[in-house]
Amino acid sequence: MKEPHFLNKVFASSGITQEELKIILPKYKKVIISKNDYLLNQGTIEKKYWFVESGFIRSYIIDTEGNDITFNLYASGDVVIDYPSFFFLFPTRENIQALTDCVCWEIDFASFQELFNSISNYREQQRGLLVGSYFALKEHSISLIADQAKERYLKLLKSKPHIVQNVSLKHIATFLGITDTSLSRIRKEIATE
Repeated sequence: MKEPHFLNKVFASSGITQEELKIILPKYKKVIISKNDYLLNQGTIEKKYWFVESGFIRSYIIDTEGNDITFNLYASGDVVIDYPSFFFLFPTRENIQALTDCVCWEIDFASFQELFNSISNYREQQRGLLVGSYFALKEHSISLIADQAKERYLKLLKSKPHIVQNVSLKHIATFLGITDTSLSRIRKEIATE
């Protein structure tokens, strides 16, 4: 029996009909991204976005002191996009890089716009993704200010254990706003509790 198309799972709970899927799915292109390759480089304009089928990706920025700071971590089922660059054609301040070999489904801006403007169920699904992304970003920003480092780590461990198990401690630490040493101490502390 043929394995269902990954994007069928992505769109399954969105109200998109089988007829609409016949229009939507051909607009997406399956791409294989090798470990360490970039999906987006700082200073460029994002013209595509991706659904991650498998693998791990991170977005990062370089801070004012030249440090590489992980801004977001992505895994299977996640949307990888720099929304301001994609929608407003601003040069991005992020770098988006594959941490492992990845399988993704990409759509370009013109195809996205065509689907967004012609299929209301697709439009609503995409709006939901945007709103969900905004809330996750806001929650993470507040957590960096209001929560202790251990609490931030425990939240990540609970919500995205696959990230914690597959992404380097260095990237997880900068995402949580702490040093590698602090993260190692927190992990040891948790292990002994």
